[in-house]
Amino acid sequence: MVNPDAIFDVQVKRIHEYKRQHLSMLYVIGLYHRLKTDPTLQIEPRVFIYGGKAAPGYHLAKLMIRLITAVGEIINRDPGVRDLIKVVFLPNFNVTNGQRIYPAADLSEQISTAGKEASGTGNMKFQMNGALTIGTLDGANIEIREEVGAENFFLFGMSAEQVQWLRSSGYRPMDLYNSQPELRVVIDLIKDGFFSRGNSELFRDLVGNLLHHDPYMVLADYKAYAECQQQVDAAFRDRERWTRMSILNTARSGKFSSDRAVREYCVEIWRSKSVPVPAITQDEVHARLSL
Repeated sequence: MVNPDAIFDVQVKRIHEYKRQHLSMLYVIGLYHRLKTDPTLQIEPRVFIYGGKAAPGYHLAKLMIRLITAVGEIINRDPGVRDLIKVVFLPNFNVTNGQRIYPAADLSEQISTAGKEASGTGNMKFQMNGALTIGTLDGANIEIREEVGAENFFLFGMSAEQVQWLRSSGYRPMDLYNSQPELRVVIDLIKDGFFSRGNSELFRDLVGNLLHHDPYMVLADYKAYAECQQQVDAAFRDRERWTRMSILNTARSGKFSSDRAVREYCVEIWRSKSVPVPAITQDEVHARLSL
């Protein structure tokens, strides 16, 4: 059971390192740790909902799914936090399931590494259904933010140019692990087997990739992401403000309708003209249906 009044924080899409489901999981673990060490901490109840599929041979993506379910098994059974946070992984995510998930979401997670997402359509579906977006300046997020206004979008993280600069200047993720206490605690909980029944080998490849390579800058964006999530929490406390932001997201989503996209394809790419459809009377409709 989940609290219907909680923030439904949703990330459903293909499981891939550049889409950074593991960045979200690091935040969940950090939040869990803060709640356990500080019982007085006040947060808005939140349900973290994930869904998606990994390619058959994509080892790290499969480990990301395993991490989500493993963290959920611990958190959802902990009576100290079960009324505040829950983690849900929806199996077999597809279009049919998406029709139920998009309208239910309060927060849409679009947190890919800047410069990696070609476009993205899931973020548009969430926006049209009134979900607010937390995301980077990547793919269609850029256009969504332009349409809804910066004040109605939770922006965090490096730009594509900053990502490129950091990579070329010699990015060392281990430096972040050593300099950010919360991040170090989060990584250590995974590494030491806290979420895998003491099995310190289960997530070794995932942790090793983050600490020694981190090709998608997960650790580099962690602090900014965690701070942005605090802005989400504060905004949700003001229900009138949140409702207004949600309404504006839907109202300003017209640019992303399929009608507009098809029209632009016709004009700019196919160079085709529209074909007028003559109006018919109701009697003619009935007559054709009876044939």
